[in-house]
Amino acid sequence: MTGYYDYVLGLIPLALFGLTGGLVQTSLTLTQAVPIAAAVAAGIIGHAMFVRSPVNRGPRSGLSGTESTQSQNIGVQNAD
Repeated sequence: MTGYYDYVLGLIPLALFGLTGGLVQTSLTLTQAVPIAAAVAAGIIGHAMFVRSPVNRGPRSGLSGTESTQSQNIGVQNAD
């Protein structure tokens, strides 16, 4: 099942290569088209990071409830 972040990972190279090629075909030079396409890709990444940021939906899958509480109770040993 594909999710939002799978589409984001697919859109990044599509924006870089596809938009660059499309802009070059519309009479822009390569040095003009690459920064424009990179800005679009950066906007996609920024949207994925800050607008629809990934959230932690519960405890980490590798730890059970007892292991996570035990690891928090460990103190620092003195050198004395």
